Amino acid sequence: MERSDKTKMTLAVEAAGKSDVGCVRTNNEDNFGYDLRYGIFIVCDGMGGQAAGEVASKLGVDVLLTYFRHAAEAGEYQQVGAPQEGLSRDALALASAIRLANHTIYETGQKQAASAGMGSTVVAALVKGNALAIANVGDSRIYLIRQGVIQQLTQDHSLVMEQVRRGYLTLEQAERSEMQNIILKALGSEENVDPDIEDLVVLPGDILLMCSDGLTKYLRDPEILQSVSASATLDEACDALIQTVKQRGADDNVTCLLLRIVERPWYKKWFSGGRKWQNSF
Repeated sequence: MERSDKTKMTLAVEAAGKSDVGCVRTNNEDNFGYDLRYGIFIVCDGMGGQAAGEVASKLGVDVLLTYFRHAAEAGEYQQVGAPQEGLSRDALALASAIRLANHTIYETGQKQAASAGMGSTVVAALVKGNALAIANVGDSRIYLIRQGVIQQLTQDHSLVMEQVRRGYLTLEQAERSEMQNIILKALGSEENVDPDIEDLVVLPGDILLMCSDGLTKYLRDPEILQSVSASATLDEACDALIQTVKQRGADDNVTCLLLRIVERPWYKKWFSGGRKWQNSF
């Protein structure tokens, strides 16, 4: 016997994030943001002279959030650049938002001398029901934790990881390389950018980790899995990940944003029991 519509469950998202300056840097060039109403989640890691990295990463986050908020008001997604074949409407929107962020950062760098040469990585996720669209530019990452297994969903746009993919370096050699900070693609470095985009499906219980390279330089995948699995809440998991990195020296800023896919009765409100979560209709 089927349940009535009023007793059916709907997928929702719980989220928690944290960013830390680390043990060496004096300013934090990482930024993250999300809007549970529209299912958009972003992590950016800025680069550039003076405070330009902070400007670039903040622009990246702000432009993406504004894009989806305006789309909700307008009832349609703004198309930016040529659409890629074989992608969902949401994935195409994510690509457009990232292209718009790239253009904004590039133009700002061209117009303001203090911001010349600034750029930012980006990882972004758009969750609608059980549909997940992900995108990345640079070496920030998205991981999926499902049924006790961790999987990296994005590919780093970095020199050392490109050498690993071509067989010139082993993963162990890449982790020790002095060229780890050289990235091959970033928001704002060129007038146009094409992010990596993928459509996926999420299941109840899935956890997504979005993070800057300040985390992954110090923690291997099994350690990330163990830390998240041992934490009672997403907030505790964020704290545990960042504290471990700081205990190991943290010469970079470190940011993590965790999402958990859960089932909720349709009638529940967005904020329940102190936990932030979003119905995905």
